[in-house]
Parts: sequence; structure tokens; C-alpha cells
Amino acid sequence: MIAASIGKLMKSYTDGIMILNDKYEVVWQDMSQISSFGVTEGTHVSEFIPCDHVRFIENETFSITLNQKKLSVEVKTFSADHDYIILCFEDISDLLHNPKMRLYCLEKIVESLGEGIMMSNQEGEIILYNLAQEKMEGLNRNEIIGKHLWSVYNYNPQNSEHKHTFKTGKPIFSRYRAHSTINGVPKYVNYSTYPIQKDGETIAVYSVSTNETRLKDMLYQTIEQKRKIIFQDKNDQESKNGTTYTFENIKGHSLALKNLIKEAQNIAIHNTDVLIVGETGTGKELFAQSIHNHSPRANSPFIAINCAAIPENLLESTLFGTVKGAFTGATNQVGLFEHAKDGTLFLDEINSMPMTLQSKLMRVLQERLVRRVGSNDVTPVQCTVISASNEDPERLIAEDKMRLDLFYRIARTSLFIPPLRERTEDIHFFIDYFLETYQEKFNKSVPKLSKSLMTTLLQYPWPGNTRELEHLVENLIIRASETDQTIDVEHLPTYIRRKIFSNTKNKSEEMKELEKKPIKSIFANSKEHFIQTTLEQTDWNISKAARKLGITRQSLQYHIKKYGLEKPS
Repeated sequence: MIAASIGKLMKSYTDGIMILNDKYEVVWQDMSQISSFGVTEGTHVSEFIPCDHVRFIENETFSITLNQKKLSVEVKTFSADHDYIILCFEDISDLLHNPKMRLYCLEKIVESLGEGIMMSNQEGEIILYNLAQEKMEGLNRNEIIGKHLWSVYNYNPQNSEHKHTFKTGKPIFSRYRAHSTINGVPKYVNYSTYPIQKDGETIAVYSVSTNETRLKDMLYQTIEQKRKIIFQDKNDQESKNGTTYTFENIKGHSLALKNLIKEAQNIAIHNTDVLIVGETGTGKELFAQSIHNHSPRANSPFIAINCAAIPENLLESTLFGTVKGAFTGATNQVGLFEHAKDGTLFLDEINSMPMTLQSKLMRVLQERLVRRVGSNDVTPVQCTVISASNEDPERLIAEDKMRLDLFYRIARTSLFIPPLRERTEDIHFFIDYFLETYQEKFNKSVPKLSKSLMTTLLQYPWPGNTRELEHLVENLIIRASETDQTIDVEHLPTYIRRKIFSNTKNKSEEMKELEKKPIKSIFANSKEHFIQTTLEQTDWNISKAARKLGITRQSLQYHIKKYGLEKPS
């Protein structure tokens, strides 16, 4: 009678129940919700539980399979006139209809999440605080479970976001705040808070948190995946002939740039050596690759080398090749002239090449034969040579930094890329272009540039040209917030801000000298582009253009007629 009373009471807390006497015989059982099998009073427990579990220990828990169902068995004892062993059975095979097991699984899932989870009840007491939240905030959950939020985080209860969400039933999204500190260091987390409602009534509130490190990792992974997708075609092209760019990649709206592209395309078709002159950052290699891809050599290799980055002795062997024994450690090595085959060899910053090596290069270009270092044999040169200089060749020749005879050989034809400061229209274009490009790259939306910042950027001389402008816009995108009204001067990094204002207010002596008589220092074959750009900037005001060029009106009129320049209608 006592066993039956105990069993009926316990049955409300578990799926199945069995009560054994001190001889391990069943004296009462109710397993109707789990399985119907013949267990009568007096049945020994060993008939349905493995023998290794027959000697039960108080509060022991183990698992068995009974009628193809996985059961969890918890052992309890009860003393009255006799000692009874109580077996509580939980069905762990049917998660769909077992709320206890479902709750157990959900709690395990919450505990294993990488995001921090914290839940509070109507009184503001913390009732759930997972391991990830504990690691983020450096708190001990065993010490804070059951305590009020404001006592744990030390703030006014009236400022509790959980209490606000409980009262309004509205979630709070994307807050970034440090609620706790470790050794005086605030532990910032990004979190959102949500209500849990049942039958239209809020019963609990929980927050999901992500720490800064995890956010950055996720951001970098996203950016990297997006970059791979966006630039997949570009990488495929690069693997074919060693190039990345074509004329389609040359951006800009100025008339000077459009005319320059037409001239470069015409040069490419005629398959001749060319010298490209332009300041650092104007896109000399961009033009070189585009010329190669527009020429009959497009399917052949494009080989590029920076003459300023390699020591003289190594540069010679790199260009011409070596034979074994030519010097200590020398091996049979193919030079870049041979490696380029019938493609293009691009000599970047040729103005940095030592004079002694210039004479050897001049002979190769004149005879179109290359001799490896240490060899008497010669090999015909089949490639076209594109050279680039970031200094005015006429000045280099005058200062004995470039041989005149080498200049005539590398500059069978030439291109002069005007600096960005002479193409105001392109400054406008590139600001908008790079803003759009980096917003897409970083998957970030930012406001427009303020008028004051735009004016500052237009007045800046851009010594680093397009590359410097791209670097600056990238910094603005990184530093700007989507909640800002505009991107203003304060968004500029400090070192860039100082540089811009310093250059804007006090131009260097070299720049002033250049402005006095700029046409005298421009490569002769490119005067046409420079004059046309100046005319555009002054809206074809002959007097203003002549003053800016440092020449007379008559001289300017002569050049306009000489180059056939016409004012756009």
C-alpha cells in the first residue's frame, strides 16, 4: 500500500516508475506511457535490466534499451517499514513527444553556441547565462544566476534594457557596449535583446551577444569570399598571359585621358617599343598591360620587372640570363628577354637603371640580340619592350642620368600620362568611383562627402596621383560610420589630414617652379595633351591658359594650330 502511494506520487514527475523491495523484486509498477510488457509483482529486476546494473547505488543514473526504446533510469531509495528501491524511467528515444528531453537538448544547444546567451525573468533576475557569455564578459555564471541584472552589472534598474523590453514587448537591435570590465579593461560586445511571448504576454527576455574578435573574423571571412567572387574573372585572365588589365579598366572622364587611350591603342596595333612617362601613381603599368592586350601579342607572355628594386649585378643577369661558371654560384638561367619570347617585356622605372647597364641594354635594343652573362652565343630578341619612367626624360638626360642614345631606342614612340591635378574632372570621377568600389568591397554603406571635404580634395595637388586618391577614399570608407550624416574632414586619418592641409597651404618649391613654366618641363611629344588639358581647365580662355602654361598668347595660338586643337562645341 505504501509502495503504491509512493509510485502514484512519483509518476507525475516521470514517464515510468517501478518500485522494488530489498530483494530486487517488483512490488509496484506503471510503465504504460513507455511500453507494455508483462512485469508482474514478484518479477526480479534482472529479467529486464542487465545484470551489471542489478546492484543499484543511490542516485545512480544509467541507460538501458527496453522494447527497442532507449530509456534513462534514475535510482532513488525510500525508507518506511521497509527499504524500497525506486526506478524512474525517462524515454529518451522519443524527442518529439518528450518535453523534458527536448528541453534538455535545447539547453545543451544553447550551451554549445559561440554566441553569448543571457535570459532574465519578469523580476530582472538572470535565469540563463551560457558558457560563451561567460567567456566574453569574464563573469562566473554560478555566482550571478538568480541575481538581478543591475546588481551584477552595477547600474540603475531604471536603465535596464531587459526591463524596457519586458514592458514594451519590442526588441532592441545591435547595441555595442561594455557591461563588465576585467582588470580595468572594458569587455565590449555587440548584442540584441528580444522578448519571449506566450499567449500575447511577455514571459522572459533574452540577449544574444557577439564579441568584437568574432565580429571581425566574420567580417574578414565575408570580405575574402566576396573578393574571390568579384575578382575571379580577373585572376583567370592573369593566369593566361601574366596581365590583369585592359583598356576597359582605365577609368576617367577627361578629354585628355580619352585622347591618350586612343593614342595608346594606335601604338599597340603597330607593335612597336614605347616609353610611358608619368608621375608615381598615374597608372603606367595599367597602360603597359592594356597596350599588350590590345596588340597582336596578346596571347604571348607579359613580363614585368621594376628596375629600381633589383641591384645592378642581379638586374643584368635577370634581364640577359647567365651560363654556368660565369661567376661563383652561377647556373644556366634564361633571362627575361628570352623568357618574354614574342610577347612584351615591361621595364618599369627605367630611369633608375645604372648608366653602365644602360649601355648594355642599348646594344640589345639596337641589335635585337641578347648574350647571356658569361656566354659568347647570342639569341635573337623577339619581344617588344615597353619602358616606364616617373621622371621627365629630358631632365634625366640633362642631368646625365639617362643616355641619350638609350632614350632614342626605348622611345620609338611615347606616351605622357598627365598627373591627376591637371585632370580635375577625373578627380571628381575617381572620388565617386572609389567610394562605390570600396563600399561594395567592404559591404558597407556610407553617406556622401561634405562640400568642405570635397573642396579640400579638389585643391590638393595629389603628388601620389590616382593611387594616393584611392588609398585616401579607402581610409574614409573604413573610418566612416553608416550613421554619420556626411563624411567630413574629421574622418581623414591624422597623418593624411596634415599632409593635405600642408600641401594645400604651402606648395613645395619644386611645384611652384613647375607652375611657373610647366610646358618647358613636359616631354615634347606630350605637349599636345598638356596644352589641351590646360585649355579645358580654363574653359578655352587663351589669356588664362597662356599664363598657366608660362608662355605668350601668340605661342599658345601657334601650338593650337600646330596640333589642330579645337574648342568643343
